[in-house]
Amino acid sequence: MTRAALTALGLLCATAATAQTAAPVTSDIIGLEGAPIGEATLTEGPNGLLIHLRVEGLEPGKHGLHLHAEGTCDPSEGFTTSGGHVGKIEGGHGLLNPDGPEMGDLPNLFVASDGIGEMEAFTSLVTLETLLDEDGAAFIIHENADDHLTQPIGGAGDRVACGILGG
Repeated sequence: MTRAALTALGLLCATAATAQTAAPVTSDIIGLEGAPIGEATLTEGPNGLLIHLRVEGLEPGKHGLHLHAEGTCDPSEGFTTSGGHVGKIEGGHGLLNPDGPEMGDLPNLFVASDGIGEMEAFTSLVTLETLLDEDGAAFIIHENADDHLTQPIGGAGDRVACGILGG
């Protein structure tokens, strides 16, 4: 390896070592009965958010997962108090939408036959600063899969779980 390549590699390693990540933020996820069913952890890095989510007790299959604009989770209201998606774009919902995606769009959560769902996803569409503003934000898990294109929520159906971020 040439001296220039070694120097470049050393600078790259030093830059990576000094890159700071914010302290992780956690959110308890509650179901429609109001009891905890899991937890989400968000870790911000230099290029976006790493999201880890684990839940138990949901119906097996794919479930739409979105970030909503209000940090409230009222199960008696079907979690509608969390408002619409973070960064809502009229007609722009969906990771596959040419007019989107919205900042709150995330990949689906898959729940196995034992009722356990666990995922790790990365998004560069939103920051912790945006989510932890004055009114916070919320994770919403829907009853069905999000097709990432159909308006307004990708056919994901009712809200079945929620987790507050900030607020």
